Amino acid sequence: MLRATFLFFFAAFLSAAPTFYRDVLPVLQNRCQECHRTGEIAPMPLVTYEESRPWAKAMAEQVRTRKMPPWPADPCCGHFSNDRSLTGAEIETLASWTGERGDPKDAPAPRIWPSGWNLAAHDAELMMEKPFVIPASGAVDYQYFPIKTGFKDDRWVQAVEVRPGNLSVVHHIVVYIREAGSAWTRGPTKADILAVYAPGSTPDAWPKGMAKLIPAGADLVLEIHYTPTGKPASDQTRVALKFARAKPEKRVLTLQLNNDRFLIPAGERQTEVTAWGSIPNDALLLSLFPHMHLRGKSFTYALIDGGRTDTLLNIPKYDFYWQISYQLRTPIALKKGARIQCWAVYDNSPNNPRNPDPSADVTYGQQSWQEMMVGFFDVAVDAGVSKPGFFVRQP
Repeated sequence: MLRATFLFFFAAFLSAAPTFYRDVLPVLQNRCQECHRTGEIAPMPLVTYEESRPWAKAMAEQVRTRKMPPWPADPCCGHFSNDRSLTGAEIETLASWTGERGDPKDAPAPRIWPSGWNLAAHDAELMMEKPFVIPASGAVDYQYFPIKTGFKDDRWVQAVEVRPGNLSVVHHIVVYIREAGSAWTRGPTKADILAVYAPGSTPDAWPKGMAKLIPAGADLVLEIHYTPTGKPASDQTRVALKFARAKPEKRVLTLQLNNDRFLIPAGERQTEVTAWGSIPNDALLLSLFPHMHLRGKSFTYALIDGGRTDTLLNIPKYDFYWQISYQLRTPIALKKGARIQCWAVYDNSPNNPRNPDPSADVTYGQQSWQEMMVGFFDVAVDAGVSKPGFFVRQP
């Protein structure tokens, strides 16, 4: 009797223990394979059982500590459509998996990923005219690469993906829309931004009825920050575009709050830098994208309207190597005169393991050993409103 009881409970335990095909693979498909597949930013693929089994213990540790999938947003504030964080049940599944294969018949349908892109479908691909060679060492100034679009008509872009040709050397990319007749090729500009790429970025896709405009005759200009890795390399970045099927009701604009006049004293563990701006006209807030460098510690956005302050996004542990555009699940109405404010905190002490030089005072600069404080955010306005027009305050 005891033996039968033991065998019954042992069989029940085995059937309840997570197996790869039945329990683990669905989580990997939905939460991990976007990065953990061949050719993507993660160091190893997690698509098949054979690829995943050696990493079972490491996965358990990473998900228990919530280091993976990377999602540094504080759950206190905001709801985001691209939230990668795992549920408690998903964490328990991966953390308790000991490598059991299970029955392949239990596997979900394979997830078909687009070849060479994360954007599932697109209508046009644009590419740098020729590869750029990055030296093995030294500082590389920002590089600017015009790309002709050849668009004879206005194009409304519903989704866009920026794809570095060499992930290891690209620090970030800003894709500007250079309108017809403009001769701008480098340096500060008020041109509209099509997309921003940084490590951890995913394709930008805007809600139905909202899109970005590339006017007829406009070109793209890629501003790229390269970082040498110790050996010569080359890069030829591409951009994929998915067009809206009809003129949208709303035009999406990328705006930014930035502060380039600050000093972070040597050795200081907690230096706060702020930036703010008032909304010139009514708009819808769609996304938030904070940007700092290696001394960045935390970043917060807040909406201040009248006497009320609402935290929109709080990043308590900013990660320079994993920068995310936080896409709001539900757009937020911004009223004319409301204020968006950002607070960035920097750690310039020896306690920061990524600090290039704790003995140096730090100011604004383009290179990674300097610092930036930028709070990008996307808004939606009426389709007929241009970026300069949005800043003309209406009565």
